[in-house]
Amino acid sequence: MGLSAGQFNRFTFFKLPAAWWTGVRVRSISEQICTVTVKYGWRNQNPFNSMFWAVQGMAAELSTGALVINRIRDNGKRISMLVQNNNANFSKKARGKITFTCNDGDLIQAALNKTVATGEGQTFWMRSTGVDEEGTVVSTFNFEWTVRIRK
Repeated sequence: MGLSAGQFNRFTFFKLPAAWWTGVRVRSISEQICTVTVKYGWRNQNPFNSMFWAVQGMAAELSTGALVINRIRDNGKRISMLVQNNNANFSKKARGKITFTCNDGDLIQAALNKTVATGEGQTFWMRSTGVDEEGTVVSTFNFEWTVRIRK
């Protein structure tokens, strides 16, 4: 298996400092599921007494992207990844500790296999759902990832 939760958190400190400083942390990762948390506070607030939408987006994107990174590392090929599209829905003010979970790890390998076999870029959508401490959904993000062989 690729990077651990702790290794991803060190990665965010050096490569995604905005995520790290706003409190975004990987809590667990497996081949199928990644969980990322962020706690509402002064560094990530908006003027409406909730978490800024972009901080939620960073946490949600990391929960999907960490799965992609690990699958690419395990694959051993030189493959690039990039978010091509995304959309989000906000259903409740995000306060307290918000947990973003992506369960779509199974979608990645087929796209990687096809891009390696054909040399053509592949896209796939992954979803991350953010819930508060009561288990209420506060936001849902969808990311369209594209992967391709590096030249």
